[in-house]
Amino acid sequence: MLATTNPTTLAIFCKVVDNYGDIGICWRLARQLQHEHGVAVTMWVDNLRSFQRICPVVELDADAQRVAGVDVRHWRDQEGAFAVADVADIVIEFFGCDIPPGYIAAMAQCEPRPVWLNLEGLSAEEWVEGCHTLPSPHPRLPLLKHFFFPGFTANTGGLLREAALDEQRRQFQQDPAAMAAFLASFGVTAAEMASTRISLFCYPHAPVAEMFAIWQGSASAITCLVPEGVAADAVRDFIGGAADAGAARTRGSLTVRVLPFVPQPDYDKLLWACDLNFVRGEDSIVRAQWAGRPFVWHIYPQDEDLHHKKLRAFLGRYSGGIVSLDTFSLRWNDAGVDAGADWPALWRAFEADLPAIARRTDAWHAEMLGHGDLAANLLDFAQSMRQLAD
Repeated sequence: MLATTNPTTLAIFCKVVDNYGDIGICWRLARQLQHEHGVAVTMWVDNLRSFQRICPVVELDADAQRVAGVDVRHWRDQEGAFAVADVADIVIEFFGCDIPPGYIAAMAQCEPRPVWLNLEGLSAEEWVEGCHTLPSPHPRLPLLKHFFFPGFTANTGGLLREAALDEQRRQFQQDPAAMAAFLASFGVTAAEMASTRISLFCYPHAPVAEMFAIWQGSASAITCLVPEGVAADAVRDFIGGAADAGAARTRGSLTVRVLPFVPQPDYDKLLWACDLNFVRGEDSIVRAQWAGRPFVWHIYPQDEDLHHKKLRAFLGRYSGGIVSLDTFSLRWNDAGVDAGADWPALWRAFEADLPAIARRTDAWHAEMLGHGDLAANLLDFAQSMRQLAD
């Protein structure tokens, strides 16, 4: 870990592709580096509107602002000249986004050179271990970039996790009054608190209408909590009107309640407060793993169905051979399971296995804790690279 006596600066360049996953990961990482490790972080972001949805204090018209101790820059284009003094000690390009050429030119003038990392996407595929920390020389300049992969094994960078997160989760989940007060702030009633609580965060193509139909006929009450704008068509059809935050309707055994988008700490609490979480992309699946609750992942779609391969690789590590979890997850992602598969039967099998899935989730959680956390692992690697350069 970087010594506190050696002031360190770090820059993150983030282009928003998935509306909330990219910025969600970068913002969590930036805050943790600043708050827990004393690193002075500058975050370059091209889409402040998506940023504002998860961090309401962000100002949309500011070229530069300071948010929670992090310097935020609106990354408008690839233009601009940069001086050596503008370059951070550690430079992170997220998902291989192209850093402005002027910034790279200034990096090449620094002595010592900054540690340059390409923070890659999360994957459980075996090849990730072989590519983690591999060097990539710049074709023209005296600069060396390293690939850094988050992941699910000791041979990767691990998963993003704040030091106090587990204790905060335990305290919240062991305090029914705190949980009830949190959900009540969104209009959740005492009856809904007593039901099976499901959070739903997915991409538009998820088969949400099919699940709503099944849940309406459930033998016990279900409350589905959906952020505003998610599964908009299915939610609107179920409610029978505008699916704005605060809207709710009960049909049969199912209540669907629309929540506002909330800051990241409150999203964590939502995951902690639910019995089952449907999550999407890369930020929320990591938070679901730390929530200690069963979850279903809606993976970000890629060309040629490459995401299905990533999903199968993850399930191969995570599911522990629970067939219903594999089958339901694959069908939820339209990943090669018979399109005519009986949704009610798939749900019944999955629901019956929820206790086993919960036990597997606990074991997985403990396994992931053993790999350390992404921020600390990243700083350890950066420090080792700086020592080699000295």
